Amino acid sequence: MHLSLAAPIALALTLAAGCTHTEARAPSAKGDARLAEMLRGKTAGEPQSCIPAMLSNRLIVIDGTALVYDAGSTIYVARPDNPRSLDSSDVLVVERSGGQLCKQDIVRTMDQTLGFTTGVVFLGDFIPYR
Repeated sequence: MHLSLAAPIALALTLAAGCTHTEARAPSAKGDARLAEMLRGKTAGEPQSCIPAMLSNRLIVIDGTALVYDAGSTIYVARPDNPRSLDSSDVLVVERSGGQLCKQDIVRTMDQTLGFTTGVVFLGDFIPYR
């Protein structure tokens, strides 16, 4: 009797894992498309480890993909190693180590309704697009 249940259970677990994997990738693909649209016609510059902190008030969160700082004619894109915690419905709390926003700074994501931490994001280099 245990053997007859093993195959259906294994199949159900495999299907569930496949659905989770597909759902996890979908926001990233959507985010990549949104980012590509924002960067259309712009050229990437040299990566920068820090940008002026005043740009952080013009922040755009692209769910599951990147943080974008709009500085007018230049757009800075930071793609964290693990962007899954990026959600535009969350509040970002940036722990800066100085007067600039730098890749070693820690960004915590917090639920704006309940106030609990939903994730931590470690920034990558800021790529300027002009």
